[in-house]
Amino acid sequence: MAAKKKQTLQDVQRGKSERIMEGVAYWAAFYRKNPQRFVAEYLNIKLKLFQKILIYMMMVSTNFMYIASRGSGKTWLVSLYCVVRCILFPGTKICIVSGYKSQSLECIQKIEEDFMKNYSWGSINLCAEISDISTSINNAHCEFRNGSWVKIVTASDAARHNRANIVCVDEFRMVDLNILNTVIRKFLTAPRSPGYLSKPEYEHLAERNCELYMSSAWFTSHWSYKKLQTYFSLMLNDKKKYFCCGLPYQLAIKEGLLFREQVEDEMSEADFDATSFSMEMGALWLGDSDDAFFKFDDISPRRKLKHSYFPLEIYKAHRIKIPPLALNERRILSVDVALMASKKHNNDAAALIINSAIPTERSDYISNIVYIETHEGMTTDELGLLVMRFFYQYKCTDLVLDTGGQGLGVYDFIIKNQYDPEYDVTYEALTCCNNEDMADRCKVRNAKKAIWSIKATAEFNSNAAIGLRAGFQNGVINLLIPDLEAEQEIQKIRGFGKMSEREKALLQAPYTQTSLLINELIYLDHEMKGNTVKIKERPGMRKDRFSSLEYNFQICQDLSRKRRPQENTESLVKRLAIRQPKRFSMFAE
Repeated sequence: MAAKKKQTLQDVQRGKSERIMEGVAYWAAFYRKNPQRFVAEYLNIKLKLFQKILIYMMMVSTNFMYIASRGSGKTWLVSLYCVVRCILFPGTKICIVSGYKSQSLECIQKIEEDFMKNYSWGSINLCAEISDISTSINNAHCEFRNGSWVKIVTASDAARHNRANIVCVDEFRMVDLNILNTVIRKFLTAPRSPGYLSKPEYEHLAERNCELYMSSAWFTSHWSYKKLQTYFSLMLNDKKKYFCCGLPYQLAIKEGLLFREQVEDEMSEADFDATSFSMEMGALWLGDSDDAFFKFDDISPRRKLKHSYFPLEIYKAHRIKIPPLALNERRILSVDVALMASKKHNNDAAALIINSAIPTERSDYISNIVYIETHEGMTTDELGLLVMRFFYQYKCTDLVLDTGGQGLGVYDFIIKNQYDPEYDVTYEALTCCNNEDMADRCKVRNAKKAIWSIKATAEFNSNAAIGLRAGFQNGVINLLIPDLEAEQEIQKIRGFGKMSEREKALLQAPYTQTSLLINELIYLDHEMKGNTVKIKERPGMRKDRFSSLEYNFQICQDLSRKRRPQENTESLVKRLAIRQPKRFSMFAE
């Protein structure tokens, strides 16, 4: 019998190393197939059932889409996925993309502030895996000792140089489609290439690059909805690794991520907006119908204004100067009057809108809707004083007011000198400039002629609605940017960090009001009677902001027409042998 060869120390160490590597390979393969187990057994993080399912599908899918309700922990889950992927797949390169850096920065912050600190021995394990992490807005990244990394990228043309194996697009509905297709998706030029793939026997294990999309729901006319439909269709194909799902707020309540009472309180508030709630909380995609009078696709591109006017409370508390009038600017304040809750809908509100109208070279005005505010349950005198405060404090040049019904009482208040105790100032009376009968109601000598009296007849409302739609289509109306974009701009305001949470909410309010205005517009019903259009709100909806806006824009258009050189228009019509159309105007000829 041959003598057994004596093992050297080197042989023993080599054997140990091989057994360790075999064990690592075994557990790596196991955890790659069972990422939810890795999260529990290595990171010490306990997941809800739906989170286990989602983290699994994120790991096994090449294309993943998650439509999440607010409060369901979407950003937390994305951060966790990045950690798991980077550890289990050495050399992984992940770019987290969003419309704004601060938005995707939250993912890196959660890795540092949550996962690396709050899970006892699990956090210790993670800290040992990470070699470097930074939450600096200009250099946010997380690097792992195995060569993997995560970094944030802003969805813009400047991001073209980036390369990655995985792209996570957060709030993808906020990303420009052209940028997504021509820049972001081009990051995925080469897959992860571990050394073993160079061996012929492992060629079949070559990895695919992955795309992950997260967002709240939005409008069905938007490109993001079409992408969701594509993912849903391909998910049904067994040969594809696509996955998509939408989880509403009810699940978050069931799993203890949201409080039922909190949601119920939000739904019971007087200014509750069912449309926004359905999208943000219900994960439901909503859209205008084919015959909608105002189209989302016409309105959405007009959200261009980065800066709103502040609420008066902010100007006063921080001694900030209200913007002075620009050259030839008409600063138009419009008011849709409501003094009490509607018996029919129980949701009427007075809507005040400020339009900073700037003339173009053609003498037409571009309407810039820089501020919207609504109030409910005010008395005639309370609303009248508020209107005068707005007019004088915001340095308005024109006041548009529906003087029918309840509006007449507000008008009669405004045509008198009124003392404002909050500002310790007496506002001088205003009077009507376009209706002699209404002007005669004012008994104050030399009162400022600034009020445009609106008589909301069927003809006027029809012309105003048609004109407003044309204004959006022709690009002569600009609105404030969406809420998420606004957050980035608001944070740049001097002294923002020292403001109270209430003040920060007040700064956000005009942008939110603009979103509510758009919701009103696209969900309005209408009917045609001959050449007249009648706009109606749906049950449970409102149209206060719409009414104020259409009044405002109608007067702005009339001002534009008055600025145009009439002789040029007439000569052009004559030269082209065109019959001049009949125009509706609030101006007396």
